[in-house]
Amino acid sequence: MNEPATPGHAGTGSAAVPAAPRPGGAESSAGLSAGPPAGLSAGPSAEALAAASVPRPGGARTAAVPPLLRPGDTVAVVAPSGPVDPVRLARGTAVLAGLGLKVVTGAHVLDRDRYLAGSDAARAADLQRAWCDPAVAAVLCARGGYGATRILDLLDWAAMRAAGPKTLVGSSDVTALHRALEVRLGLVSWFGPMPAAPLLADPGGPEPRSLERLAAALFGGAESVTGDRVIAPGSAAGPITGGNLSLLAALCGTPYRLRAEGRIVLLEDVGEAPYRIDRMLTQLLGTGALDGAAGFALGSWTGCGDPHPVLRERLGGLGVPVVAGLPVGHGTPQLSVPMGALGGIDAESCSLTWSIRYPDGAL
Repeated sequence: MNEPATPGHAGTGSAAVPAAPRPGGAESSAGLSAGPPAGLSAGPSAEALAAASVPRPGGARTAAVPPLLRPGDTVAVVAPSGPVDPVRLARGTAVLAGLGLKVVTGAHVLDRDRYLAGSDAARAADLQRAWCDPAVAAVLCARGGYGATRILDLLDWAAMRAAGPKTLVGSSDVTALHRALEVRLGLVSWFGPMPAAPLLADPGGPEPRSLERLAAALFGGAESVTGDRVIAPGSAAGPITGGNLSLLAALCGTPYRLRAEGRIVLLEDVGEAPYRIDRMLTQLLGTGALDGAAGFALGSWTGCGDPHPVLRERLGGLGVPVVAGLPVGHGTPQLSVPMGALGGIDAESCSLTWSIRYPDGAL
């Protein structure tokens, strides 16, 4: 995953402003600020998890589902990875506000330490503070880049579990956080566009389909994406896992390594030559990370030349369905996919679908 660094500026932005209380009267803590670049607050009250994880064939379990958002809810934007462009951040937070959300930002969201959005400790603190703030309903990662893997062991997972379930949104480098949420908290999270990244923060306005499907992910309604080619026929069902190929390869040998058994594996990447894609797939195959996969849903491969011969060679002979060309990852549009939710792939329609039962009973 070769992404250019985004220019950033050291500093924390404006002074923190108390976030609006969530139902139940919980007040936000200090450290989050409203609007573009500023501080951060804490997470929503611990609402009941969605129905207990359901056993799937091969031992795979679907993850618990955070509550849907409502207009007026507070969301926090944090930067767990690369440095953030303040102009893009301002545009992206305005887009979120246009969805009827109250937006607060991490105290260190505009920090910069070389290719990182500030120190590891600061990035981890912003994420944890947002997650544990009872006023915050969802945490959106500002952008990808590099750095999420460096903070996984700095997070207090017991405190985050005690804070109750909430929504995480991000893609690319945020694959590391999706894997950690599945392993540590057993939660569904959304692989989707980010507020300080191009599709939501370009000068011409957000890419319409990407924004529409992000809103559906947050408020309810997203349920499928369709590709443009079939690499191997068939159909399969299982929890959705995976994400960015480079990150999944980097997580081999860690507690957050990919475990594909009984699952549908989403794969995508950017800026990787076909031979590098071959190498990373060979690594995942050799470590057993892909053993027992129910099927594969392949997203965008922006700036990767033509990876499909390699994808066909390495995945097409595994005896499971493989659909490709899904608008998920780094391309345009970037549609949102729920990691950990029960999904299905069908080669006849070349689609990835999913079913989510929310805590309030909504589907």
